[in-house]
Amino acid sequence: MNKNLLSKEYWSIRMSRIAIIPARGGSKRIPWKNIKDFFGKPLISYSIEVAESSGLFDNIIVSTDSEEIANIAQKYGACVPFLRPAELADDFAITVDVMAHAVHWLQGDLGELSVVCCIYATAPFICKDDLIRAYDIFKTNRWSYVFSATSYPFPIQRSLKRLDEGGVGMFYPELVETRSQDLEEAYHDAGQFYFGKPQAWLNKQKVFGNHSEIIILPRWRVQDIDNEQDWRNAELIMETITNRK
Repeated sequence: MNKNLLSKEYWSIRMSRIAIIPARGGSKRIPWKNIKDFFGKPLISYSIEVAESSGLFDNIIVSTDSEEIANIAQKYGACVPFLRPAELADDFAITVDVMAHAVHWLQGDLGELSVVCCIYATAPFICKDDLIRAYDIFKTNRWSYVFSATSYPFPIQRSLKRLDEGGVGMFYPELVETRSQDLEEAYHDAGQFYFGKPQAWLNKQKVFGNHSEIIILPRWRVQDIDNEQDWRNAELIMETITNRK
């Protein structure tokens, strides 16, 4: 049976914990990057398959404006119960708006949700163990969001800027004489997944704040894929992983 045509009664039983994968069709810097071939299969398939293998989700939903992406997503086991409206698929659409739309659609038609995890379609190094680790923290109910992050490879307090008049300056000149080992470690979003309470998504609550917790990923397994150089870096990482295996 096609999971995308199941009855509302089935959905309401099976839709407590869901993963939502945003995947619009209009990427400009890497055309159709969400379904571009990456080591023999569409990039989005990695996110779908790991979400499925984690055993955490009752269903995996892809939010897209593209029938082509929808067809590929369904081929790899995801559900596409709606097509995203055009105003949420342009260059100005942001993740929280897309997630709020998906949660509103699902809860409005199909009943209450308990867990909603946003998983990016461009995360070929996502691991089920990371998802499980984050979920174990999320289910304590202390946090609105739990997401993946990694540490900066160099102290951000040593960061430099180019001055308008020429030359360089420090962003934090007051820390110029502080030893590196005495500087606070800094982290950035790993761009892989975000567990969130349904109401947090509906309220468009910001992900980065004291209501959120992170799990730390190794830096070598984190690569944002936004341009051709990013894509090449991801290929190098995958080649290394494949050769080690």
